[in-house]
Amino acid sequence: MAPSSGPVRAPEEGGAAGTRIRAARKEAGLTQQGLSVAVQVSRQTIIAMETGDYAPSVYLALKVAKALNTSVERLWGEEVPVPTPA
Repeated sequence: MAPSSGPVRAPEEGGAAGTRIRAARKEAGLTQQGLSVAVQVSRQTIIAMETGDYAPSVYLALKVAKALNTSVERLWGEEVPVPTPA
């Protein structure tokens, strides 16, 4: 059986990781092109991460987090609901 040839989809529904990546990039004052240069990938790769069409390797995720001065967990980690006080 041949592997699929489509994009590698991120596991999260609704693009939550992509939204966090975009927000962190803007907070860092970087354009998509600026981030792509910083982590040595194409701008299209950054776009794909932000739209949820690409799940990066661990190595690339670490580079992105470092370039955005944040952690991999903050960008790609699961959001745990905050319990409401009783």
